Order: sequence, then C-alpha cells, then structure tokens
Amino acid sequence: MFTGLIRELAKVESFSNNFLTLKAKYVPKIGDSIAVNGACLTVVKFGNGTFSVELSPESKNILALENYKNEVHIEPAMQLKDRFEGHIVQGHIDCIGTIIKIENNGNSTDFFIQIPKEFIKFVVPKGSIAVDGVSLTINDVYKDSFRLTIIPHTIENTIFKRYKLNTRVNIETDMFARYVYNMFKKDENTLSWDKVDSIMARY
Repeated sequence: MFTGLIRELAKVESFSNNFLTLKAKYVPKIGDSIAVNGACLTVVKFGNGTFSVELSPESKNILALENYKNEVHIEPAMQLKDRFEGHIVQGHIDCIGTIIKIENNGNSTDFFIQIPKEFIKFVVPKGSIAVDGVSLTINDVYKDSFRLTIIPHTIENTIFKRYKLNTRVNIETDMFARYVYNMFKKDENTLSWDKVDSIMARY
C-alpha cells in the first residue's frame, strides 16, 4: 500500500529490457516494494549508488513507459507506523490517461485528463485519484475525462512540470470506488452514485 505522496524524484540511469535502474537518496532493500510513477515494482538488485526494479510484461503493457526517463516519482511502501496522508493507493495501474487540456489560473493549473470510458465510472467528483502515483482530488467528472486543479508546489516538485498536451499518464482510480461498484454491479444498468449513497446510508 502507498499514500500517493511522492518521496522524491529519482533519476533514471537506464531502462533496458525489463530492468529500470534508478538513483535516489532513498535506499531500499532487495525485495522491497516501491511505487515508480505509481506502479508497484520490486527492487531486485543494486549497482554503484543505484537500485533496479523489474517490470513484468503485464506492467510494460499497461504503463506509459515514455515517462520512465529523466526523472520519475518514487514512493516506498507504507509501513504501519507511518502517518497516513493522501489516500490509499495500491500501486495497481488501471489504465493510461491522456492530458487533453491545460489551463493556467494564476495560482493554480487545471489539467483535464481523458481516460477509457469503461474506467470513468470509478472516478467520483471530490474523490481521489492517483496520476503517475500522485494523490490528487478530482474536481469535475465528464463523459470520458476529469478535471484536476494542481497548485504550484505540486507542479514544481513532480513531473507534472513537464506534462504537455497529449502527454500520457498512469492512472489508478480510487480503490473504494472500484469495490463499491463491483459490490452492486448486478445493477449496472441502473446504478448511479446517488443510488450507491442511498444504499450505503442503510447500513
């Protein structure tokens, strides 16, 4: 489990075959889980001041691999003693989103991200979402996209600063939204978040 609060930006030393080699202040141990741009990966070896994680074919098929260069977000797995902030992030990427609009609002920037329609049902207004591993709050939800408002601190300290139109990003929808939806998916044709609220209020 992760929180979606980025530990640091790690430098990509190499990405060859299935192995991504990173240099960072954080020093993990062999076998540790670490989220890299939001994807939970396992540390498999060390080099000269570096560590490497291994990507399975499944991981390589679902991730926006073009962002695994220069710098990447890293977050070690949460420990029970850690302070919990952000939201519960599993490190399991659902899909790839595409940035379709960026609007500068002075002291913040709105990012509009389009995702496959089959995943929009897990995106809830004022709910949480992880974009390349960053825990963020959803402002508005549309037919196949959503809007985020990002403050300057987040942009300056993440790879959001290099996002442009048509940049692809790793998306993990909220775990609880997925669970609730699947609990009631037999009513898929009539299920809405208003109906879910009504059902949950009975308990």
